[in-house]
Amino acid sequence: MDQAAFALTLWNATNARDVERIAACFAADYVNQTPAHPARGFTGIDQVRRNWTQIFAAVPDHTAALVASAQHGDTVWTEWEMSGTRVDGRRHLMRGVIVFTVREGLASAARFYVEPVDEANVDADSAVRRIVSR
Repeated sequence: MDQAAFALTLWNATNARDVERIAACFAADYVNQTPAHPARGFTGIDQVRRNWTQIFAAVPDHTAALVASAQHGDTVWTEWEMSGTRVDGRRHLMRGVIVFTVREGLASAARFYVEPVDEANVDADSAVRRIVSR
């Protein structure tokens, strides 16, 4: 798998809800950085497996949409929407970007910016005030 095929392969594995196919997209020493939540970063595909096992158990109808992707060298920019219904009946909706470093067809690193969608009815002024007044 090369950089151009990486995003589609990961998208297909995710929509097949196949944890092992997902894990096969990542290098053994994969490094995940979550810049908005630094403590959530990790190294290794074992955590990839644990994450997706939890996601599929909690959202059995989980679906991923690959909204867009672009490649520059070994960097693959991907935009995602992930949705479904949680086992408790609540809606699951996440959107954002993952910037992968892909080498020899496998993700060796990523900067992860996918977040739950805030469906609160808050306008821009109120949101900015809330952010800067914390």
